[in-house]
Amino acid sequence: MSGQLSPLNKRSGRRRSTGFNSTINITPLVDVMLVLLIIFMVTAPMLTVGVPVDLPKTQAAQMNDSVEPLVVSVNAKGETYIQEALVPMSAMIDRLKAITNNNPEAKIYVRGDQKIAYGKVMEVMGAIAAAGFQKVSLIAELPSTAR
Repeated sequence: MSGQLSPLNKRSGRRRSTGFNSTINITPLVDVMLVLLIIFMVTAPMLTVGVPVDLPKTQAAQMNDSVEPLVVSVNAKGETYIQEALVPMSAMIDRLKAITNNNPEAKIYVRGDQKIAYGKVMEVMGAIAAAGFQKVSLIAELPSTAR
C-alpha cells in the first residue's frame, strides 16, 4: 500500500492544477462600451446640420419622422446650402433632382435664418415647389420657455 501514487500534493494535501485560467474579464469592456454609448447618445442630436442658422421660434407642434429628410438652409447672408454643401440658387434644383433621383415625393425641409428677408426663403421654397417637389416644409424652433 505504501507504493501507490496519489494525485494529492504531499506538502499541502491539495491537487495540483495542470492548466491556466484563460477566461476574459469582460467588466472593463462593458464599462468602456457604456461610456461610448453615452457619448454617442449625447453628441448625435448635435450633428444634424452644420450650417449655422438662427431659426425663428414658434409654438407649432413638433414633427416626429423616422426618415432622414433633405434639408435646404438659407443663412443670414442669403447663401443656400443643401445639407452642409454651399450651392448657388441656379444649381440648387438640378442638385436636388440628382440627390432625390427625380422623386417628387421626397421630403425637403427649408431652414431660414430669422434675420433674412421673408422673400428670400419664399424664393427658395417656390423654386423647389416649381421643380415638382410636393413635400416642402419649413423648420422652426420652439421658444425656450416651451422646451
